[in-house]
Amino acid sequence: MPDLDPKSIAITGASNGIGAALARALAAPGRQLALTGRDAGRLEAVAVACRAKGAQCLTAPIDVRDGERLSAFLGEVDGKVPIDLLVANAGILDGRHADQTVETGPAARRVLEVNLLSAVDTLHSVLPGMQRRRRGDIILVGSLASLIPLPDAPAYSASKAGLMSYGLALREAVANEGIRVVVACPGFVSTGMTDIHLGPRPGEISADAAAALILRGLRENRPLIGFPSVPFWFSRLSIVFPEWLRRRMTQDTRFHVG
Repeated sequence: MPDLDPKSIAITGASNGIGAALARALAAPGRQLALTGRDAGRLEAVAVACRAKGAQCLTAPIDVRDGERLSAFLGEVDGKVPIDLLVANAGILDGRHADQTVETGPAARRVLEVNLLSAVDTLHSVLPGMQRRRRGDIILVGSLASLIPLPDAPAYSASKAGLMSYGLALREAVANEGIRVVVACPGFVSTGMTDIHLGPRPGEISADAAAALILRGLRENRPLIGFPSVPFWFSRLSIVFPEWLRRRMTQDTRFHVG
């Protein structure tokens, strides 16, 4: 398998949380980072931190749903310095509000567009180049919700489950082309996304700790990088649990968004 020493790295959703933490962790002399995010100010702050560590940084304030702009930016980067590592991290959380039993239709569609469809579009902007060069790494940032659906956020759960399935299938499809695909399934991580999550967040860790676990998982070429370890394995086994047990497992993590 290819060594994990990327020279050109592209990260979506890099203005906050796990994306920002991964950018800082990967920043080093001789590396170029291409960072996208919706908040231009926060994105530039991340770039400043990465440049201070010796990396070159390009930034583009782009909503991942604007596939044309994102593809053009990534294509330009890839044409100059071929992208070795893509981190498809951009994502949003939405779900039921305090006065609802389930999210609205428009909210569900937006979550699916950002978390799943745009992530697939993003990776296909970079994948052909990796296939031609027969090398590259792709990290898809999912969630433990892909393994144990959240009744308070059905679309979020579906988007992450779809991303996990797509990533694992893609991993097998390109396994003989020198390309590694891994799917990260974090539990609760302290990010801007969790600010709207109004409810308990057991086992929450920092974004920097999450980034370190994800990069270790990539180095070990693990198909699924899940953490914390106990909730991850319970979540993986939950599909064979009876419904009453799954309900009991999730009753202490019920939430709404604000």
